[in-house]
Amino acid sequence: MKQDMCVACDDGILNIRVGAIIMQDGKVLMVGNERSDYLYSVGGRIKFGETAEEAVVREVYEETGVKMEVDRLGFVHENYFHGDAPTNLGKLIYEISFFFYMKVPNDFALISDSFTEDNCKEFLKWVSPDAEIKMYPTFFKTELRKPTNTVRHFVNDER
Repeated sequence: MKQDMCVACDDGILNIRVGAIIMQDGKVLMVGNERSDYLYSVGGRIKFGETAEEAVVREVYEETGVKMEVDRLGFVHENYFHGDAPTNLGKLIYEISFFFYMKVPNDFALISDSFTEDNCKEFLKWVSPDAEIKMYPTFFKTELRKPTNTVRHFVNDER
């Protein structure tokens, strides 16, 4: 198996990842787990040798059991934050993410059989962008209310 695009840099970590924007009836499909008090996008790290589009198709399949096609790139997100998983707790992470709108099949049904990198069971949940719930990336709350055909770039810095 090819290596995740996750590299140690000084005392921190560089992640290159993809996220899927899977929308139905005005709601976006998000992921949660039993350890976290927030939801996050379907997706994960790009593996060395993959394109971002190949990675998002693979990640969607791994997390939902459904092979979806990419519709278009929606967002590029640069994010500095401190890790909260046991494997990266407190470490500064610089993450570059590519978020793709996916073509959702009409018969799409939720099936989740995925786990976090530290083996915590994940679950899928449909969420309205204006729901009072903590979710990442935070710009989903505003940007997914009225999606556009442009690619937007966001930078968050929690250093």
